[in-house]
Amino acid sequence: MNQTEADWAPVIDLIERISGEEDLLPSVVAGVTSLVRDVSVLPPADIAGHTRALLAAATRAIAARRGPTEGELAFVAELGVARARQGVPVEAVLTAVHVAERAIWSRAREIAAAEGIADGLLLDARELYDDWAEAVRSRLIKAHREAQREARSAGGPGPDERDAALLRRLLDGGSAAALVAAEAGLPSGGALWVLAARPPGGADRAPLPRPVLSAVLDGLLFAVAAAPPVASGIEVAGLAGPADAENLAAARRLAVSALGAAEATGRTGVMHVADVAVLVAAADRTDLASILLDRHRAARAALGANAEPVARAVCAWLEAGRDVTAAAGRLFVHPNTVRNRVQRFGEATGIDASDAFGGVNAWWLCRAWLDPA
Repeated sequence: MNQTEADWAPVIDLIERISGEEDLLPSVVAGVTSLVRDVSVLPPADIAGHTRALLAAATRAIAARRGPTEGELAFVAELGVARARQGVPVEAVLTAVHVAERAIWSRAREIAAAEGIADGLLLDARELYDDWAEAVRSRLIKAHREAQREARSAGGPGPDERDAALLRRLLDGGSAAALVAAEAGLPSGGALWVLAARPPGGADRAPLPRPVLSAVLDGLLFAVAAAPPVASGIEVAGLAGPADAENLAAARRLAVSALGAAEATGRTGVMHVADVAVLVAAADRTDLASILLDRHRAARAALGANAEPVARAVCAWLEAGRDVTAAAGRLFVHPNTVRNRVQRFGEATGIDASDAFGGVNAWWLCRAWLDPA
C-alpha cells in the first residue's frame, strides 16, 4: 500500500466511528446468538465485551497498518481458554467471530459509500484486517486446544468421548464442519471419505487409528479420513466419498446405505457406495418397490409356498453373476435346482432375468418378497 497518512485518515475515522455506534454491538450480539447455537447460552454482556475488545484491537492494528501485537494475542488466548472452559467448541467461537466481522464490515461499506470513501481504501483496510484476523484465529485455536488438553489431564472426558463428540459434529456437515475438520487435524478444504461398519468386538471398540477420526455413534462405527480408510479387522463396511466437509451428512447416509446393501447381498470388505449404487437406489425407493410388488402379486400367489425358495435362488444367481454353480454352492442345493427355480420365476412373472434391465427388476422384486417387513 502506498497511501500517505492523510490518505489513510478517512479510513481510520470511519472505523472509529463505527466502533462507537451505540446500536452496533447490540445488533452484532443479537446476530451471533441467533445464528450460533453453542454461543447463544452465554451472557450477552460476555459476548459484547469480547466483541468490543476485538474490534478495538483490530482498529488499532489497521490504523498502524500492522499485525497483532503480543498483547493483543494474549487477550485472544484468554478468550480461547475462557470459551474452552465454558464448553463452547472452537468452531462455534470462530463462527461467532465471523458473524460479528460480517456485520461490522457491512456497516463500514454502507458508511463508506455514503461518504464517498474510495473503494480501494476500504479494500486495503479489509486486507490488513484479514491478515490480522488470521494470526488471531491461529492463536485462539491453539489456546482453546491447550485448555482442552489441560482439562483432560485433570480428569476431563476421555479420548473416546472427545472423538465421538467431534465426529458427530463433523458428520452433521454444513458450514461449521470445515472448522471441526481443522480441529480434528483433517484437511478442512479437501476431499474426505466416510466409512460405516458394525463395531467389531463390542460397541466400545473403534480400531481405526489416526489420521482417521473414528468413533461409535448410534450403534455403528464411523470413520472420516482424507483417504479411503482401511477397515482392519472389520468383515464388511460401507464407504462414501470423496466429499467436502460441508457435505459429510449426505456422505454419512450413503456410507450407511452401502453397508446395508453389502450386508443384504453377502458381500465382504470395504464396499464403496458406487459399487452397490443399484442396490442402494432400490432400497431407498420403497414407493417403486410397492408398485413392483402389486404388479406381481398374482405371480407370488401362484408360486405359493415355493415363492421364498424361488426368490432366494433368483437373488443368489444374479448376485453370483448368473453363475449357476456358485449360486448353488451358496444355497447348498444342486445347480439344476437353481436353474429350475429361475425358470419358474420367469414363467410366473414374465420377467426375463437374463436381460440387463430384467435382471434388475427380478432382483428387486425377489428382495422385496424376502423382506420380512
